[in-house]
Amino acid sequence: MSADNLDKQNLRRVKKIFITLFLIFAAIGILVYSISNTIEKQRKLPSLHTTKKDLSVRGDILSSDNFKISTSKKIYTASIDTRSLDKNKQELFIELFSIYSSIEKKYLRLKIKKSYRRPGFLILSRNISARDAKNLKLLAYKLQKLKVFKAIKLNGSRIVFGLSLFETGETRIYPYEDTLTPVIGYIKEKNNKKGKLKTNGIKGLERSYNSQLNQGVNGVLKGERDILSYIIFNKDSIIQTRKDGQALKLNIPLRLQKNIELMLDTYKTKLGADEIIISIMDSTNGKVLSLATSNRFNPKKIRKEDYGSLNVNAIEQVFEPGSVLKPISISLVLDKNRASMDELFFAYNKGKRNKAGEYKEGMIKVGGWPIRDDHKFKKNYLTVQDIVMYSSNIGTLQLAQRLKGAELLEGYHKFGIAKKTGIDLPYEKVGKLPSVYQLRAGENQGKLNVFKATVSYGQGMTSSFMQILKAYTVFNNDGKIVTPTIVQKELTHHPVQVISKKTANIMKRLLIKTVTDGTGKKAIVKGLEIGGKTGTANIARGGRYKRKYMSSFFGFVNDENKKYTIGVTVNNPISRGKYWYYYYASNSAVPVFKEIVDILVKLNYLEPNTAIIAKN
Repeated sequence: MSADNLDKQNLRRVKKIFITLFLIFAAIGILVYSISNTIEKQRKLPSLHTTKKDLSVRGDILSSDNFKISTSKKIYTASIDTRSLDKNKQELFIELFSIYSSIEKKYLRLKIKKSYRRPGFLILSRNISARDAKNLKLLAYKLQKLKVFKAIKLNGSRIVFGLSLFETGETRIYPYEDTLTPVIGYIKEKNNKKGKLKTNGIKGLERSYNSQLNQGVNGVLKGERDILSYIIFNKDSIIQTRKDGQALKLNIPLRLQKNIELMLDTYKTKLGADEIIISIMDSTNGKVLSLATSNRFNPKKIRKEDYGSLNVNAIEQVFEPGSVLKPISISLVLDKNRASMDELFFAYNKGKRNKAGEYKEGMIKVGGWPIRDDHKFKKNYLTVQDIVMYSSNIGTLQLAQRLKGAELLEGYHKFGIAKKTGIDLPYEKVGKLPSVYQLRAGENQGKLNVFKATVSYGQGMTSSFMQILKAYTVFNNDGKIVTPTIVQKELTHHPVQVISKKTANIMKRLLIKTVTDGTGKKAIVKGLEIGGKTGTANIARGGRYKRKYMSSFFGFVNDENKKYTIGVTVNNPISRGKYWYYYYASNSAVPVFKEIVDILVKLNYLEPNTAIIAKN
């Protein structure tokens, strides 16, 4: 072999060694770089730990006898990825899911079929109960064993998406449907920023106590996870117990409320009324034992025809109350010692007596306006007792003229008229009274004031049902007024003296006399102390009086231990045909009052004692 050939072979051998060494060093470099890069960068490895939240729910609303009137339950969402669902085992999945969730197979089959147009994530239901969710989680494990779901290639990896369940939020439930509505109110469900369904009160107690009801704290579970992502509890686990929203306990017992509502349903049909409202209040502390209406709705299924029933008309509707205001204006006069019980007031009767020995109804002109009485009297002069018992407009206005305008206005305000009652419900309206300037007109000239006259018997002004009920506690509580409360809590409002105990007891006796001998006779229940006043007022709309009436009866009922103030209003009872007489409160509101007393006796809230009648 020549020297030239040998040199060429050596050169080739050197080149091969050089290339081999280069490739080895390059491979080593790449390996070192990869290892270094992997160490420095955060790797997305499956975590060995997991965190789960236990969402809090809205607090319950309970009756005083511990029945849940409003409550919340957790709801879950069930989902699958249709790309993972084995079509050969689709019917098996539908069959099992339907059994565990109580969702119809037909519905599931159609939902899955539609999803195949755009395969992927599919929500089967957003309203799975906590109990069904627990069972479905067990089903999810069984479906894995049965290989109902297969692996799909996603981002270079093969992944199996099975049946997934997660908390959606909560839903509000009303176990007794329309009971205690609209007082209980209703809620609105909406998704928060984290996509969880939460509830907020819109009306009634759900609204006024919304922050307390929603004042919950979520629970947290942290710890190592097993292969199914369940938390393994050990000494390193973190458990923070969930705390739900504050529960409200009412002063209203469910049994009493249901009995009242069933009775109102019957009377609404009988009287043909637009609405009947009643309330029972403890006269000494203001606790509301019942606040009921004939117009109710199911908060879970509000229909278009329910819209008119969503308001609590006991506080959100104001009207001219009529004669039920007379005891208030008269007691203000008596409390100022501007009249005596044996004083006589001219009834302004005209003409001769009829065959029954009665005068024609009286009529007096005040500021050019004729004011009449609705009743015929057997005498031409009336005492204070007659004025209250027979509901004389003319007698009442004469008494009210003895008060200065400012005194009458201040007195009405002390009784809570045209002022918020303080009841724990939202959207309360206050009503309206004439101004002090209107009530003062002609005061120094000794002229009769028409504003003072009309408000004295409950016209030319407006107030709410609850204002009048609150005012009437004064006559059954030694002259002290109390604040109505629906939810049990520490009382922050203490009784306030409005008129003297002496004046209150005088008016109390007159109201009892009105029941025993006057317009409230149909309210009598033997063995109980009952007093009250009727009122029948025209309903005003658009500045004019309509041939519609608000018939009312407000009063009290007592036994030896309990004292209750009760109010009834019948909105627009039948006032035509053979039932024309229903518009009189004595034929509509008073019988409803009597039924309420009978229910209180039946449920042992009152114990009749014939000795009480003897005392009277």
